[in-house]
Amino acid sequence: MAAPRTPNTARKVLGRLSLPERTFVADALRTETVGGVLLLVATVTALVWANIPALQHSYEAVSDFHVGPTALGLNLSVAHWAADGLLAVFFFVAGIELKRELVAGDLRDPRAAVLPVVAALCGMAVPALVYTFTNLTGHGSTQGWAVPTATDIAFALAVLAVIGTSLPSALRAFLLTLAVVDDLFAILIIAIFFTERINFAALGGAVAGLAVFWLLLRKGVRGWYVYLPLAVVVWALMYNSGVHATIAGVAMGLMLRCTTREGEEHSPGEHIEHLVRPLSAGLAVPLFALFSAGVAVSGGALGDVFTEPETLGVVLGLVVGKTLGIFGSTWLTARFTHAELSEDLEWADIFAVASLAGIGFTVSLLIGELAFAGDTLLTDEVKAAVLTGSLISALCATVLLKIRNARYRGLCEDEERDEDLDGIPDVYEQDDPAYHLRMADIFERKAAEHRRIAAEQAAAARHGGAEVPGGAGEEDGRPA
Repeated sequence: MAAPRTPNTARKVLGRLSLPERTFVADALRTETVGGVLLLVATVTALVWANIPALQHSYEAVSDFHVGPTALGLNLSVAHWAADGLLAVFFFVAGIELKRELVAGDLRDPRAAVLPVVAALCGMAVPALVYTFTNLTGHGSTQGWAVPTATDIAFALAVLAVIGTSLPSALRAFLLTLAVVDDLFAILIIAIFFTERINFAALGGAVAGLAVFWLLLRKGVRGWYVYLPLAVVVWALMYNSGVHATIAGVAMGLMLRCTTREGEEHSPGEHIEHLVRPLSAGLAVPLFALFSAGVAVSGGALGDVFTEPETLGVVLGLVVGKTLGIFGSTWLTARFTHAELSEDLEWADIFAVASLAGIGFTVSLLIGELAFAGDTLLTDEVKAAVLTGSLISALCATVLLKIRNARYRGLCEDEERDEDLDGIPDVYEQDDPAYHLRMADIFERKAAEHRRIAAEQAAAARHGGAEVPGGAGEEDGRPA
């Protein structure tokens, strides 16, 4: 007799999210989508402002306007404040996101964390290799190897919002986790490779401030009036230490507690993230884009993007490197771990998301400024290359995602359907007997209502036939 067939227990790649994780991802991405649209508007505004001859001088004047206390080493230009100050808020939120993923999200399970972490690392390594190879063969500068390594989640979601693609929550969560992980590694790259000098006294003060911040959190001290001044002091000390000031933001974000205790509906980290994320997505990042994306665009300048090795390396890194790195590592991870892709998705969907991850904007612009500091012309050319590569990636992703959009709409409708009106999507209640009893009751009431209507219509038909034999409204001896 044949042995009984064992059930297929293969682990699924990008399967349906748990309900709490899906709720968190939906809330987070909703804010990022709005911020992404604002980011898109700020970028277009910067390009228009910097390229209209009558306005070009005013853009440069505003960007270069210095403000801040000189005695504290903080007399910075507006553009500098946007890059070092406002982006600290962005990286503070990124730090909270990463902490939540590690202790309460999908990354807390090593098996679930393997895929997005490997995909993020390869999605950074392959673009760096593509850039380096392009510049070694073209005799260019390898200083910008890190420029095409980052994914801008806000800009990617803005593209999704503009093209109206109903990306399933599992793919959105995958994209979000990729962006969070490569934000962390981008911070490490900035800290390790773009710190030229260190003022140990200022760095020691920043570390001491972070220690005080951590102690206050552990003691349960509350009040923004305590933490906000302390955060500003830590940021200022970190800036003067020579280490990029955004490191202070991510360090403070990682210190927040992101697990709930008895009696808490939300952890302190989630609560603060909920308050600060709109400030980051709606103000900090768009203002950074406004004063970083204003580069001169002309036919000659765009042509140079594809002829200079530094700029060509950035474009190829974003468009080709990101896609191959993320898609290839995801496929190989699934193959060697004997995992199966979720039955709702196809590998073409992973390829489309990988191409969407080639939109590297905020962090790419920041690294471009750091990598080529002192060379204004090359910095502007690299910024143009970031914009060009991001635009090409967005167009490729748009075409690939639109092909599958009808399927995505169906998946999203399934995820949202709540026929028993209990506030929980039906797909999350398939193993709950109470759900099926509620649905049976709903269908029984509907069936009873249809039987009543059918009986009334049958009775009306019989009654009408009895009153007018031969049929009402005869014409020439024939029923109407």
